Amino acid sequence: MSGPPVVLLHGIATSAARTWGENGWIDLLRDAGREVVAIDLLGHGDAPKPHDPAAYDALEQHVADLLPDGPVDVIGFSLGARTTLALAIDRPARFRRIVVAGVGANLFEIDETRHEAIRRGLAGDPDPDDRTSSYFAQLADSPEIDRTALAALLRRRNPWPVTVEGLARVTAPTLVVLGEQDFAMPGEPLVEALPDATYLQLRKADHFSIVKDFRFIDAALGFLDALPV
Repeated sequence: MSGPPVVLLHGIATSAARTWGENGWIDLLRDAGREVVAIDLLGHGDAPKPHDPAAYDALEQHVADLLPDGPVDVIGFSLGARTTLALAIDRPARFRRIVVAGVGANLFEIDETRHEAIRRGLAGDPDPDDRTSSYFAQLADSPEIDRTALAALLRRRNPWPVTVEGLARVTAPTLVVLGEQDFAMPGEPLVEALPDATYLQLRKADHFSIVKDFRFIDAALGFLDALPV
């Protein structure tokens, strides 16, 4: 192997197989000689799907328990990116390099209107005039999705453990990628909070297209020294 294992963490209402497998990430990383650890977040894929909101306090620990020994590289999208940063705050020595996409100012500022649109979409009652709501409704229509588990996740008891103060403890070089039309914009508050961050903003990309965007794929693999040969 030419580098440490690469951990992949997907977003809400999908899975490791759908996000990273179907979009080619796993094959590309393996072609580069890297071991891939694609983890299903609690409530998703093949992971347990508890219906008690309190169970999702262990979302980060569930991932931590599945990390390989030694430092790793990690690519996280949306909820997976938030989880990645929470782990890097708590366990900075576990990470060599980090790539996060689909997160920015939304880590620090709660948009109640956006949150409600996502909740309605995941519940199967999307706002037809809201693209975000419709997008998450489409994701949650997959047979592998447990809507009750997702509703419990959104009602998690403890606050999400990512703060400006905490991010100062992240030691790994970090690539932050956002589409210019992503609802998580702007990216600068996150970049400024990280001690060693590089920022890439993709023209005409949004939250819904970025994991399929070859510009993101090339930038992420290049940042991790994991381009196929």
